[in-house]
Amino acid sequence: MPALTTTSDGFLLHGEPFRIISGALHYFRVHPALWSDRLRKARLMGLNTVETYIPWNHHQPDPEGGLVLDGFLDLPRFLRLARDEGLRVLLRPGPFICAEWDGGGLPDWLTSDPDIRLRTSDPRFTGAVDRYLDLLLPALRPHMAAAGGPVIAVQVENEYGAYGDDSAYLKHLADAFRSRGVEELLFTCDQGDPGHLASGSLPGVLVTGTFGSRVEQSLARLREHRPEGPLFCAEFWIGWFDHWGGPHHVRDAADAAADLDRLLSAGASVNIYMFHGGTNFGFTNGANHKHAYTPTVTSYDYDAALTECGDPGPKYHAFREVIARHATVPDEPAPVPSPKLTPTAVELSSRAPLLPLAGSLAPAVQADAPVTMDELGQRTGYALYRTTLPAGGDGVLHFARGVGDRGQVFVDGAPVGVLESERHDESLPVRVPRPGATLEVLVENMGGVNYGPRIGAPKGLLGPVSFNGTDLTGWDCHPLPLDAPGALPFAPADGTPVTVPAFHRGTFDVGTPADAFLSLPGWSKGQAWINGFHLGRYWNRGPQRTLYVPAPVLRPGSNELVLLELHGTTATRALLTDTPDLGPENTW
Repeated sequence: MPALTTTSDGFLLHGEPFRIISGALHYFRVHPALWSDRLRKARLMGLNTVETYIPWNHHQPDPEGGLVLDGFLDLPRFLRLARDEGLRVLLRPGPFICAEWDGGGLPDWLTSDPDIRLRTSDPRFTGAVDRYLDLLLPALRPHMAAAGGPVIAVQVENEYGAYGDDSAYLKHLADAFRSRGVEELLFTCDQGDPGHLASGSLPGVLVTGTFGSRVEQSLARLREHRPEGPLFCAEFWIGWFDHWGGPHHVRDAADAAADLDRLLSAGASVNIYMFHGGTNFGFTNGANHKHAYTPTVTSYDYDAALTECGDPGPKYHAFREVIARHATVPDEPAPVPSPKLTPTAVELSSRAPLLPLAGSLAPAVQADAPVTMDELGQRTGYALYRTTLPAGGDGVLHFARGVGDRGQVFVDGAPVGVLESERHDESLPVRVPRPGATLEVLVENMGGVNYGPRIGAPKGLLGPVSFNGTDLTGWDCHPLPLDAPGALPFAPADGTPVTVPAFHRGTFDVGTPADAFLSLPGWSKGQAWINGFHLGRYWNRGPQRTLYVPAPVLRPGSNELVLLELHGTTATRALLTDTPDLGPENTW
């Protein structure tokens, strides 16, 4: 018998009544050195459980390789730390997770095959899932409740009713978990829509809901769908995520706490989404694409109970008071904010131009027409496309099918314009100074779509490029891996303004490492690394104005900051501050 079982209206854990009071905490969005801190703060708020997705694309980046289970992806260690803190765990392995994560967690080697029907019983898809589970579940079985571990329940897929209605696919997943030794409670989750609940659920598998308000109505819909069994909100939305160019979404703490109280007063179990959001470090953010492509920002603060840097926010204290009315909260002081670094200026005194370095980063692929980033093996980050223009004078460059996702265009090294997929750009008027001028297009993948039918949409140049109706041929297509930007051939800056993409490097001293926030006034758009750790994307479009720097990234003594600035700047310094700036707020 599994450790967690259901009754007509609740849960039993080892035969005793148990209400799940959980919070979402994604191990892959938090520096591993800070996992213990975040888990302790979860317990102190009154949570008895934490929930996490599992990102398939990062754990299995190579279809022929093994499972990655170290660093940010050391899920077994995270589970041990949760157990040591006395917390239970809900696992959400997908295979699709959404999560505002690049590609919704589906691997690019899978989604780039247009013939595979994703999230269906297509044997090409389920076969790949089965091979992944063959690697994943043996590593997780020692941490299941049946083996004395903290994992008490496992989710089957994720909000599937909003996507499809292939019940054979859902049954395949449930059977895949069972046949590989998962004895724990299985559950599905869907938004509180009758059609979604019907399409996304399975007989014999617990049905849960996702919602952030209208508690009574949402619970009633769950009860209409399943007359008996526990009421469980598997995602109680207390905040929201942000897109570049939009506001920073927040929710009033008192309003969220009142709805949490309504949930618990109704006898329901809950998973707060998010307890702690963390950060989309590096190139891990996802994107939405409904009417237009809208990429997610680097921060995943989510206006959660714990802020992006792990400090208790207003919701932390409000929720702790609510939980104390319904369950036992530890008789220990609430946590206090972490120390912050004293504001520190960083002079960026050396630079290295990007476009001339393309050939040293990776060999070019030569082709008559541009090839996509997938075909270059460069699924995240950037690719550079280079050819020559056959004629001079005024004209129009036409990019068939546009770019994925943002292209900067240069003629003989000079910037001439930008194409963006969110504006559906395909054409650009240019003046070409001479026949044989060099055309370069630097394309940025702003994040893979994580929800809906456009998952796996290609990146890079998506079709032929023409000038005044004549197709351009003879392309050098450069993948641009940026694994070690600090090792590039930097030269001292000479004080002249920079108008083209370039790396900028500087050093700064730290006494005692502490959390900080990187502020970049005067810089436009690019990427930031500290001591080789990829903080993520910055963009003066906002709303996000600072990047979170976890204390473990810093070291006593000398530290290195590298920026890749895409648009040129007259700025020569950056600032490490003690205060985040996530932009103008929009309360929902």
